Amino acid sequence: MGFIMEFAENLILRLMEDPNERDRKSRERIYDKYDKGKKFLALYNLPLRPYGFWTFERHNAQIFWDAQIS
Repeated sequence: MGFIMEFAENLILRLMEDPNERDRKSRERIYDKYDKGKKFLALYNLPLRPYGFWTFERHNAQIFWDAQIS
């Protein structure tokens, strides 16, 4: 009977996950998501229009000309 219990215990221990390996994988996944989030925010904060887009003469003339815009 001791042999069966020892065999079952060894089988269960072999099938179990290593807690250090599980922790390492979860940390890698979390850090990866965090880095992707930082990259997304950096790209999201870029201006859609280049500097000076809203100050060029044609736009200002259109605002001055069309009273409905202003």
